[in-house]
Amino acid sequence: MTLSRKISETPQTLLFIPLFLSALGLWTLYSISLDQGTALAQNLFFKQSVILIPALVGFGLAFLVSRNLIHKYIYVFYCLTLAVLAVPFLGEKIAGTHRWIDLGLPIGVQPSEFAKIIIVIALARYLSDRNLQMQYFGSLIFPTIIVLVPTLIVLNQPDLGTAIILMTPLIPMLFWVGARPFHLFLFIAPILSILTAFHLVSFFIWAGVMAVIFYFSRPRLLYGIGLYFGNLFLGLLTPVAWNLLRPFQQKRILTLLDPDLDPLGAGYQIIQSKMAIGSGGFFGKGWGQGTQTHLKFLPVQESDFIVSVMGEELGFIAIVIMLSVFTYFIFRMSRSAFESNDRFSGLVLIGFASIFLAHVFVNCAMTVGLIPVKGLPLPFISYGGSFLMAAFMMVGVSMNLSVNRTG
Repeated sequence: MTLSRKISETPQTLLFIPLFLSALGLWTLYSISLDQGTALAQNLFFKQSVILIPALVGFGLAFLVSRNLIHKYIYVFYCLTLAVLAVPFLGEKIAGTHRWIDLGLPIGVQPSEFAKIIIVIALARYLSDRNLQMQYFGSLIFPTIIVLVPTLIVLNQPDLGTAIILMTPLIPMLFWVGARPFHLFLFIAPILSILTAFHLVSFFIWAGVMAVIFYFSRPRLLYGIGLYFGNLFLGLLTPVAWNLLRPFQQKRILTLLDPDLDPLGAGYQIIQSKMAIGSGGFFGKGWGQGTQTHLKFLPVQESDFIVSVMGEELGFIAIVIMLSVFTYFIFRMSRSAFESNDRFSGLVLIGFASIFLAHVFVNCAMTVGLIPVKGLPLPFISYGGSFLMAAFMMVGVSMNLSVNRTG
């Protein structure tokens, strides 16, 4: 297939939207950078503009590489990824974690961001190469291991937010290849059993919901009874699970429920974020006029809380437009998966769509206190080199695999 034909058959919306969102991010970062002086080395707008160049190069390479090469060598890259994820543990901690590899550049490389791409493609190859009988629960074990091994490495860095994102594509991709909804329910049931156990009434309601699901799914009697009471037992172990959390993680959960418990500590970020968004109203205070932003009350405003900056300066309307653009982008990627003429391509597209959806949901939800604060960037908008490059590479692979090869 010629390059011109490949470009003409590609859903180019998948590129135009990320470019638009990147421009919006640069515009917001320029506002944040107004207080940073003239030193280019410290200017977030300048640094993100420079990072965008290799990100677009990565997009181009991902778009041009042969689909057959991606499919053929993905297991090799998967093994290399596991090795690279362990490299940060050999060096000193950066910001208290082993997430980054120091290459002597102004910014470090975070390999876990690129691991998202490799995990999705490796899982897609395994699920597409075999005519798996997904009606059996045992067929879900090895795909889970493919995702779980790198997730545990990242979790140990520690990076809970990224570890959660790495697990996100698993259930959508398994559902895509025909796994029974009841078996997928068994994946999330233990987590919900533990979470609902924090509230006695919620736990009893959850026990009733499980009973209804088990009744209509009709598993073998002893099998169903064992799973049901096993989940109840996990709920009773909630105090043990709580004590295993790190103190700052416990604080984040408690201040999620009531940020005023620690307004100058763990609750500070959520309180300032809500104040920034709320003070912006429908149309914002104006570009460069955000008081929470420019008086530095809003923390990590260039990445984790960049939505709060947009809400304060550009208003609620701007956030609605941004979310609408993201919604269409994810919808278009999912539609390409439905239109794909091979299972492997469809699985990769669904996996990438799940990752983008998870990033958008988590980043936006934490800014208004719906979930605990996690250090997850907003795709294409937040400041950051590794994820920006990984995001554009995911777009490149998605466009590459969206090309109709039947002709």
